[in-house]
Amino acid sequence: MQYLFIFIAGGLGTLCRYGISKLTLHFISTNFPLGTLISNLLSCLILALTVLYFNEKIGENSLVKLVILVGFCGGFSTFSTFSFETVELIKQGSFIIAITNIILSLSIGISIIYFMLSQNKL
Repeated sequence: MQYLFIFIAGGLGTLCRYGISKLTLHFISTNFPLGTLISNLLSCLILALTVLYFNEKIGENSLVKLVILVGFCGGFSTFSTFSFETVELIKQGSFIIAITNIILSLSIGISIIYFMLSQNKL
């Protein structure tokens, strides 16, 4: 059953990521992969909040925690899309946008998780 729940949550995460990318492109016309950045950063926030909540309230071993972290966050954020979009920017000659994407994705993503987990509570 655990695999089925992770599978379903991964699909939901993927649909959310796709929706954010489409919605972002609808409202903001840019070469910058903003939809992927937003999805990845939101996933970092969801991951950190989930870890904090479950470690504080429920305990580390929880099926719901596993489904959220591995399933939903795994489908919602994606390193492969981030990497592909960055390579495409480089191939287009958009080096500054590519470097900005790398710096923002990594620094803000890591900072979100570090900050949230360093609070050690909700």
